[in-house]
Amino acid sequence: MKDFIFGSLATDERRLAYVRASRRGVKHLNRLTPQAPQPGDSPVITVTVALPQPVERVLCQILEPDRATVELTLAETEWDVLNWSYIQVWRVALPPRPAGTLVRYTIAALPRGGGDPIPADDETLFSYLVGNPDPPDWAAGAIIYQVFPDRFHPGQGRQWNQPANLDGIYGGTLPGIVENLDYIAGLGFNCVWLNPFFPDESHHGYHATDYFQVNPRLGTEEELRELVRETHARGIRLLLDFVANHWGSGHPTFQAAQADRSSDYYHWYRWKSWPDDYESFFGVKDLPQINVDYPPARAHLLDAARYWLTEFDFDGFRLDYALGPSRDFWTEFRAVVKTARPDAWIFGEVVETPPTQLSYWGRLDGCLDFLLQQVLRNTFAFGEMSLAEFDSFLDSHDAFFPPGFSRPSFLDNHDVNRFLWLVGGDKRKLKLAALCQFTLAGPPIVYYGTEVGLSQERDIVWEDGRHVMSEARLPMTWGEAQDDRLHAYYRWLIHFRRHHPALWRGRRQTVYLDEAAGVYAYLRQDERECILIALNLSDHERSFSTAGESFTLSPWGGDVRIV
Repeated sequence: MKDFIFGSLATDERRLAYVRASRRGVKHLNRLTPQAPQPGDSPVITVTVALPQPVERVLCQILEPDRATVELTLAETEWDVLNWSYIQVWRVALPPRPAGTLVRYTIAALPRGGGDPIPADDETLFSYLVGNPDPPDWAAGAIIYQVFPDRFHPGQGRQWNQPANLDGIYGGTLPGIVENLDYIAGLGFNCVWLNPFFPDESHHGYHATDYFQVNPRLGTEEELRELVRETHARGIRLLLDFVANHWGSGHPTFQAAQADRSSDYYHWYRWKSWPDDYESFFGVKDLPQINVDYPPARAHLLDAARYWLTEFDFDGFRLDYALGPSRDFWTEFRAVVKTARPDAWIFGEVVETPPTQLSYWGRLDGCLDFLLQQVLRNTFAFGEMSLAEFDSFLDSHDAFFPPGFSRPSFLDNHDVNRFLWLVGGDKRKLKLAALCQFTLAGPPIVYYGTEVGLSQERDIVWEDGRHVMSEARLPMTWGEAQDDRLHAYYRWLIHFRRHHPALWRGRRQTVYLDEAAGVYAYLRQDERECILIALNLSDHERSFSTAGESFTLSPWGGDVRIV
């Protein structure tokens, strides 16, 4: 089985085109040093220029908080093998600003001999927020349970619906989640990520038609308030899945804009040819893209984010397709969110390269770790990555990102095949991959049902080429249908992580790697404790010694010791 890779850079051809495009024209790509400026910093802007005509000057036009023009300096010239051309690198340091300052600017190159300025073509408006970019203190120790409302529990004594297909409504509700909060708390989770609950005809909630209401089939506003109260009463934080890039075509503002070109809502969307040709999420006509840079549309989204934080006491947001809206939108989003709730945690779904993910530092608190997810699956499910390659990736991955940059980890979610499906139901491999996930730095996420053996019946990539994500969204299993032994393992794993902070704040050190035997061991340690994790990725029992400890590991088995 070949894994389905989520995102726009899934093939070598796409990656090659991406690299070529990123090195042509005038590119800023939000490159700042430091990436998230703090008071006293003079951030350096970097711009690359690769044009067929010579450039005389590159200018940075500061628009806020004051107006000024700053000229960049040509720092170096490089040769680009892919495009077989030279690239000029221009830089300038901007003045330091006090905390809380939102700085906005544009970039343009001036051709030699005259002609119109050539703007940086990755985005027309750039910005950054001066201040501490670190996430709230509680985020580092978070252990997250992802709940899909329609597929978790019907509640109130009801049974699951029997829809005609997996895209139908199974009947999960907010009361069903409330009734099972003790189940979630008993496992040890201290954070819940709730997939969207807005009014929507779909089972998943991503075709929302109102960002200020609750889908009636899921529950009432008061039942949502009860969910928040009861979650907090158990010491569990609650994150809302928020989509700023698009919503459903049934949204009243889109209906009005499509019906009348003179409508106040016309500019809320990006039209190619009104009324039927418009920008949408990956070409899905039911998901029109919101013009987040149009002030009224932006204000509506920011008001919605503020509303759920202040009126309902949510603890933060998982931000769907954060790659879509402009960085300037996220800069202002951060300012609004952190003003409304300073301890809110905001991380994005950015399925992109590490440099692109890092460009959100100072806007978001971090990004979901899709790269680690792919590497974990390649190593533990497919065996396509050697242990040496895996170890090297972990070293480089940790070194690349700042310590405070949140990188929530996961083995599977609602958009990819479940891990247990990939390994043909081999729960030994799931447990070993989870052991590794839970002993790495990023806050671990568990997709509902993974902890009790919920899998799927069919690959999400059908033989006809269609991607049917609902294959990985079967309803949650309860009672005797659950795997009690797997449940107990996850409960132990979660509680072990909660009681040993070295696993998320300590440094990692490899102490044993035998590629031929499939054995791998590393330490996680801080100033208080040292934990040794040993993994056997082979079909044979393995015995070895390291760091003063002797191990005998069963096939696809692991062990953890405090040393």
